[in-house]
Amino acid sequence: MTHNVLFLCTGNSARSVLAEATLRAWAGNRFKVFSAGSQPTGTVNPFALTQLQAEGISTAGLRSKSWDEFTTADAPRMDLVVTVCDSAAAETCPVVFGDFLRTHWGLPDPAAVGGSDADRAEAFRRAHRTIQARLMAFLALPAAAWEDRGQLKAALDKIGFIDAEDADSE
Repeated sequence: MTHNVLFLCTGNSARSVLAEATLRAWAGNRFKVFSAGSQPTGTVNPFALTQLQAEGISTAGLRSKSWDEFTTADAPRMDLVVTVCDSAAAETCPVVFGDFLRTHWGLPDPAAVGGSDADRAEAFRRAHRTIQARLMAFLALPAAAWEDRGQLKAALDKIGFIDAEDADSE
């Protein structure tokens, strides 16, 4: 069975796009993957595109879009919505309603990092490493995990605490 997954944040220019493209590249036909923002910037951050390309992940068709696209009657029905905004930085996380599982995988916004291009590229690399570690754990969940919403929710919430340093130290 194919499940629909929506990665949601504020601007839909960095974290949610990194997650969308990476899961799409890795998941085969197990998942249909989307991303959106509550206040989309309208463009995908060039550092996100560069990071994905450096990893050999397709950027074809990626765009910054509003979650309103997923609230229409003809929109795909989501099975899982993952918010990736950083509530620790007092960033407003979108509130979503519907009959789907919700989990929060917050991480700092690499687009908010200033400094040199090298500093900014490193912020995107670190964010993508964390996203990759979380997606590896997500993809390792057995298909049967989707049969028990409570257990799946607990497993998904736990994945939200994985960061790149955890992945690097294993």
